[in-house]
Amino acid sequence: MHPLDLFKYCPKCGSKHFEIHNAKSKKCADCGFVYYFNPSAATVAFILNHKNELLVCRRGKEPAKGTLDLSGGFIDMFETGEEGVSREVKEETGLTVTEAKYLFSLPNTYLYSGFLVHTLDQFFLCKVADDSLIEANDDVADSFWMPLDKVNPEDFGLDSVREGVIRFLEEHRK
Repeated sequence: MHPLDLFKYCPKCGSKHFEIHNAKSKKCADCGFVYYFNPSAATVAFILNHKNELLVCRRGKEPAKGTLDLSGGFIDMFETGEEGVSREVKEETGLTVTEAKYLFSLPNTYLYSGFLVHTLDQFFLCKVADDSLIEANDDVADSFWMPLDKVNPEDFGLDSVREGVIRFLEEHRK
């Protein structure tokens, strides 16, 4: 099912004449409003400690509950990617990001409340103020440091994070 199939009424005027416009949009036959279905912006943080270990989280909620993850999440309105990743790291781990350097992005899908959300995940290399005080908060069940040679991408439950870990490890080994 295409995500636009779930949108039955025009969000501007409420008309039920909200029809397929093209593969990416619907258009209201009554008021002319066109809605484009675009991905939501999300962030992922690579954080290395003074021992060159990666901060890894265990997912506390679905999707992929119990699998490994990296700190991150959806960017709020009016936030930059750097602000979003910093806020998410603080909410999930208690760590304060002092620098967030953009690395790359990957498309992903994320099932939330029965709705398949398409995301564009922005990956950042983050430095933190004090790497000794990690916590597990928000939707994180556990946070811990893992030596890079022990990181197995297949243990990460979300597709883009798994792919991002592979890419990060390949670049880091160069």
